[in-house]
Amino acid sequence: MAAFLSVENLYKNIHTDQPAPVLAVTGHFDVLKLEDLHIPQPHPYNRRDYYKISLVTGHSFIHYARQTFEIRESALVFTNPMLPYQWERKSEEQRGYVCVFTEAFFNQFLPIKQYPVFQQPAYAVLPLTSDEADRFESLFLQLKAELQSDYAYKDDFVRTQVLNLIHLAQKMQPAGNPTGVATNATERLATLFTDLLDRQFPIENNDQRLSLHTAASFAEPLGVHVNYLNRAVKEVTNKTTSQWIAEKIILEARYLLTHTSWTITDIAWSLGFEEANHFSAFFKKHTQQTPNQFRKLAPV
Repeated sequence: MAAFLSVENLYKNIHTDQPAPVLAVTGHFDVLKLEDLHIPQPHPYNRRDYYKISLVTGHSFIHYARQTFEIRESALVFTNPMLPYQWERKSEEQRGYVCVFTEAFFNQFLPIKQYPVFQQPAYAVLPLTSDEADRFESLFLQLKAELQSDYAYKDDFVRTQVLNLIHLAQKMQPAGNPTGVATNATERLATLFTDLLDRQFPIENNDQRLSLHTAASFAEPLGVHVNYLNRAVKEVTNKTTSQWIAEKIILEARYLLTHTSWTITDIAWSLGFEEANHFSAFFKKHTQQTPNQFRKLAPV
């Protein structure tokens, strides 16, 4: 099974005597100083079983499967459990705060994974000016102080403050419709397609297999002609259905090659390929490496 890094493993790398907070609700929440975290370099390219909101100052790079973001000064970074990433520090001095929580902590609100900052890397890394960084730092300090208080309803207060932080960040994003909320039939169809695509992942064991991996296979359960689906997705997202599918398969393939001992044949089958050589050709077309080459060179 493809492993997730757990909250417990995170706390093994914390250099502080301060105990983790105990809240009245199911789910975990904490605010940590970045300086107290011992983060191995290179930072593992992996999935976690928790969400993070990080306020960081210092030169670094964040690597996703197909995108890299550079942080030169300060930035707010949102990471979710499903999207593996690697954090590469470039400057020795790194400071800031990390807000760590599980999805269960927000079970009384809109599902946390539906917020745009946790959906796409393009919305997840928000560069900040010095004044903006100071503003967000004050929010992190308020959260950290509240965790140590004896207020009977502090769990509700903390949740509300985190949502306030998320909304402030989203309001700073460029204008447009990054939320994916459909406003007409074409947008609704594109949203249904991407939701159906996302629900197939992650691949957690080698008995699991993608059942939908072509535009035509998605059109059938969506009840539309494949040509209409292709037009709708291209019009709304500016990417083809084939590009969406390929990117998700490549992202999952990179993860499975790096973090499981499955054979190439097993990975190919799980990702919907009938033959391992077809998967190898597909992978090389999109990454310029064969699966074996990627596996040998991938950071662990």
